[in-house]
Amino acid sequence: MLTAGIDLAAEDTNTAVAWVRWTATGAVLEELIIGAGDDELLRAASAADKAGIDCPLGWPEPFVEFVIAHYRGELAAPTDLIGRDWRRRLAWRRTDVVTHELTGRLSLSVAADRIAHTAMRCAALLARLAEGGQPVDRSGGGTVVEVYPAASLRQWGLPHRGYKGRQNSGALNGLVDQLTTTAPWLQLGGFEPVCRGSDHAVDAVVAALTARAAAIGQATRPAEADLAAATTEGWIALPTAPLASLTSSGAAGWRHV
Repeated sequence: MLTAGIDLAAEDTNTAVAWVRWTATGAVLEELIIGAGDDELLRAASAADKAGIDCPLGWPEPFVEFVIAHYRGELAAPTDLIGRDWRRRLAWRRTDVVTHELTGRLSLSVAADRIAHTAMRCAALLARLAEGGQPVDRSGGGTVVEVYPAASLRQWGLPHRGYKGRQNSGALNGLVDQLTTTAPWLQLGGFEPVCRGSDHAVDAVVAALTARAAAIGQATRPAEADLAAATTEGWIALPTAPLASLTSSGAAGWRHV
């Protein structure tokens, strides 16, 4: 199996993509690019059996309806114009709420934070994939699945805070140390120094590992009641089994979904 992980940013400079090849006994980081352009991202998502993208795959349905109603001049004004409840309903997707309940981490709001710039790029990439015949299912059932590296690290019991940015290089190195200790079967090879020098590279690798978990049925999927929202808004896949299980029970039972 080949999985890809994409740490997406609005611009190429901070965008990283990792390719991880899985064997019967372990995994090898085959390729890692920092400063990845659209061509590299499309190549990764097209070649991989499963590709994890660290970016919201859609916007909250209530937010979309709100913007359309406002655009058309048909918005019914809420009773409490400064109330938090209705703004929160617009700002976060169903998957953001579920992820917060499960991990204690609240995702950035694709409707109200700067990550919307990245999501715009992601939407265009998904459109390009669909035009090329790639199955795109924002709920995670196709080749592409939405991931949240920090939440994946938390699920696996690894450091998941304070490792981003040059000022936190020590924490980043500590994270790589713990990752390679917990997963001795993961061969970073010549790319290990790159991972130690860039949190974008590490997030791309973690995204590829999470894609593996999603591919072999070891990640959360939307409940039936949430499926309709997940299909339009996207759904974050959270690992549900230990990191070590990515190389054992999953391989035999894997099927492409």
